[in-house]
Amino acid sequence: MALVLYELFACPDMCLIVLAWQAHPDFPLVLAANRDEFHHRATAPARFWPEAPELLAGRDLVAGGTWLGVTRSGRFAALTNYREPGAPRGECSRGLLVSSFLQGDAEPMTHAQAVMAEADRYSGFNLLLGAGDELVVLSNRGMPPRRLAPGVHALSNHLLDTPWPKVEKAHAGLAAQQAAPDVDSLLRLLADADPAPDEYLPDTGVGLEMERMLSPLFIRSPRYGTRASTVLLMGRERIRLVEQGFTDSGPGERSDFEFDLPGGGGA
Repeated sequence: MALVLYELFACPDMCLIVLAWQAHPDFPLVLAANRDEFHHRATAPARFWPEAPELLAGRDLVAGGTWLGVTRSGRFAALTNYREPGAPRGECSRGLLVSSFLQGDAEPMTHAQAVMAEADRYSGFNLLLGAGDELVVLSNRGMPPRRLAPGVHALSNHLLDTPWPKVEKAHAGLAAQQAAPDVDSLLRLLADADPAPDEYLPDTGVGLEMERMLSPLFIRSPRYGTRASTVLLMGRERIRLVEQGFTDSGPGERSDFEFDLPGGGGA
């Protein structure tokens, strides 16, 4: 199992994202996400980056990229990997797809089209790119860039809204909170560690034992699991990002950031 895990997840990745896009009158974007990774892979918690002080994100200390981040101007990007056991590994780290967009100024669709022009350099990925009123989703495994329709969507290690049990559970959980999105309630949703019944598991080529292990929203195993849960509330004037870190022995550091968008009315 360890070798298969390494082949699947050797690059930094976010393995579950659920988001409500333009579905709430006060929050154009409400997002909850779990990053799953090897426990031993060196990672920095969410911080503003010294060399890019507008960028707030965690950081993969092996390849230098990130899995999810936001900027003071409201640019947003997040990534999941695409589960494809045995596929050749790309030459570039997928985490750089997120950080390059956040450190640039191209419109989401323009940047997405540039990514697709060199998409074969990366292992399988799904990518969300947002700025202003535009949120683009794309994958180098059969999903050309398109603007995301308003509503609740979920993304794991297949294409957008693929009806895996964890995707459907996350979707339903966020949809139930749309009247009043709450950070702690969303973190509790992300902490759901109940595996899906065998009869509902997808068959992605990793075997039944691993399908079970990977099926909860929150993954626990000795070598690999959920390393961070993130909630992002992007209002019309302010942004709040909360990250709860985890180690192989339990909860770790919790970080909470809140700041005004340009022109916002906060202090």
